[in-house]
Amino acid sequence: MICPVIDLAQQLIKRPSLSPNDAGCQELMIARLKAIGFRIEPMNFGDTQNFWAWRGEGKTLAFAGHTDVVPTGDEKRWINPPFDPVIRDGMLYGRGAADMKGSLAAMVVAAERFVALHPNHGGRLAFLITSDEEASATHGTVKVVEALMARNERLDYCLVGEPSSTERVGDVVKNGRRGSMTANLHIHGVQGHVAYPHLADNPVHRAMPALNELVATQWDNGNEFFPPTSMQIANIQAGTGSNNVIPGELFVQFNFRFSTELTDTIIKQRVKELLEKHQLSYSIEWNVSGQPFLTSQGALVDAVVNAVKHYSEISPQLLTTGGTSDGRFIARMGAQVVELGPVNATIHKINECVHAADLQLLSRMYQRIMEQLVA
Repeated sequence: MICPVIDLAQQLIKRPSLSPNDAGCQELMIARLKAIGFRIEPMNFGDTQNFWAWRGEGKTLAFAGHTDVVPTGDEKRWINPPFDPVIRDGMLYGRGAADMKGSLAAMVVAAERFVALHPNHGGRLAFLITSDEEASATHGTVKVVEALMARNERLDYCLVGEPSSTERVGDVVKNGRRGSMTANLHIHGVQGHVAYPHLADNPVHRAMPALNELVATQWDNGNEFFPPTSMQIANIQAGTGSNNVIPGELFVQFNFRFSTELTDTIIKQRVKELLEKHQLSYSIEWNVSGQPFLTSQGALVDAVVNAVKHYSEISPQLLTTGGTSDGRFIARMGAQVVELGPVNATIHKINECVHAADLQLLSRMYQRIMEQLVA
């Protein structure tokens, strides 16, 4: 007899929901949640399907996640077709098994068990689900959060099912994330012939000292919860392709992953001062894709740590490492936000997989968190 969590995970994986296409995953989840008394509100924006679901009243615990997945890569390199889930040697294979259809299945089944045991639970249990996390993230959770905030919707706790674990379920819980912002910098010069440099102005040469200082700068020292802010040059381009032309412009793209020690405003100002100190002619565009957030303590952290200890007999590490997640949008509502999900060793890879037993364990953890916060 197949486990309900694994069965639902396989049904979700079978739907090729390449971001932002949901491919029927949310319809499947909605049917299960409706059957146990959840009220459902579709909140679709642009090309993205989202829904907000809730049951009960009072303090609100929301489970958040995404149904979309990244492209499969070369399907011939998969040991089985990526949207044809199989269990092999105890591992569930398929695109989205770990990121994050396994978590979604664990959430829904946990809610079914919880409601069966606590039909008149005291708080409100909710789901915030999107199909636009892996791509642009412009019409998904961020739009839902904006709509919920506009009507003063309450959200006290939010558990995001991103694959947070490294070696075993619950060994790492993400209680925050660094901010992320990207600069698109254009250094302006004068194009000319390499044999007549006095008639040109090489922006690459002019920019070198500034770029060296940019790379060498220590932006902060981090703090108890965050590592020091990191700046990395991601792209750099100049020239016409000819070896006898001095370029007229240099393009440099760099990204900051920043802690709560800094704000995006402070970083922009420091970069501006650095560029102007080197007397560069430039233009710069900034894109802030996420602010840092942190849930250092509180009822949600306590409940998650308790659930992990109860089922895994380990104390999870509370970390803020990794990339961004939709938690950055949900934190704007003033909610305590943490991420707890399966092992992330194979996410976005060929032959993505997760221990089937881990998903069952994760579902039990989710149920215990519900029981502590909204029973």
